[in-house]
Amino acid sequence: MADMAGDRMLGCLFGGAVGDALGRPVEGMSLAEIRAAYGPAGVTGLPRRAEIGEATQLSLVTAQAGVQASIRARARGIGGAYFGLVQANYIEWLRVQGEPMPEQHLNTGGPAQRDPAVTAPRGAGRTTLAALRMAAARGKPGHPLGRVDDPVNDSKGCAGTVRAAPCGFGYPDPGAVFTRGQGVAALTHGHPSGHLPAGTLAVAVSALVNGVTLVDALGRAMAELRKHAGHEETAAALEKALELPRGGPAFQAPERLESLGRGFTGPEALAIAVHAALVAEAAGGYPLEIVPRGLLLAVNHSGDSDSTGAICGNLLGARYGARAVPEHWRAGVEAAGTITALAEGSAVEFGARPPADSYGEPPMDWHMRFYS
Repeated sequence: MADMAGDRMLGCLFGGAVGDALGRPVEGMSLAEIRAAYGPAGVTGLPRRAEIGEATQLSLVTAQAGVQASIRARARGIGGAYFGLVQANYIEWLRVQGEPMPEQHLNTGGPAQRDPAVTAPRGAGRTTLAALRMAAARGKPGHPLGRVDDPVNDSKGCAGTVRAAPCGFGYPDPGAVFTRGQGVAALTHGHPSGHLPAGTLAVAVSALVNGVTLVDALGRAMAELRKHAGHEETAAALEKALELPRGGPAFQAPERLESLGRGFTGPEALAIAVHAALVAEAAGGYPLEIVPRGLLLAVNHSGDSDSTGAICGNLLGARYGARAVPEHWRAGVEAAGTITALAEGSAVEFGARPPADSYGEPPMDWHMRFYS
């Protein structure tokens, strides 16, 4: 993937998957328990079986839906189906796992749905499952149930945020990107602190993919966040993350992350991930040193380690590209082929010359790659 934006999309997805896999074995453990199990340094590398969890599964499904929505808009000359396609993809993800539900009219197959690692049951959160079950029960998968202006519940959990990074692919306008990230999270998480962090992450990723520095990307995301009602909790969490000193080895102590919370809510997860990324960058070195440093810091704390690792990986991967994620980690994590296919598909579909036939419409082979 020669294109820099495409390489950053690939880095974003790989960084998220690796962060998820690093944190998954220690999710919910205290820092003392992590050190007792793994040694004084805690987690230092991927487990032999580097499983992804719900965070990566639904992030990849979100990326797939984004490509599908763009293909549909180019083919029909109309937009507006994005959130319906995302929800339909989520319902299909749940259906493939054997979830009983009424017959659905779905047209959502693609690389993510074909990969057993993406559809395997991995202990998805109760809030996400409950919201998707309610949406499936109506038999109208393409009609979003949870919306920002009509919340499906009052949850501020982080699960809506950890799947929102691909909403930053392809659309540079911060307002539109924020709306996408926020709306995707609102499908299952109705509290402002459940969906506003997702919009914020999407804007940061969009800026990073387009070559902005981490600090500037976070500034753009914060500016967009403050335009939205109910932003106070998320803004306060991020401001604390940004204000904590981050220079020098002393600031890489995991205990410092815990002053930001445990990461089970959207604001806390985003704040922990952001601070870990900033600390890793402030310590200096090559990108191939910065990214692993940030990922390991983001998972070694008492809390929701897979979620904070995934978000930190999304940010640092989007900032530095795929080659900054160690090659043996990329090769060892589940769904590596699907990650590559979706990142490359996003880069092409959202690039300057998306595939088109003699009529200017997406060719059938391109359509079938993401819909079959």
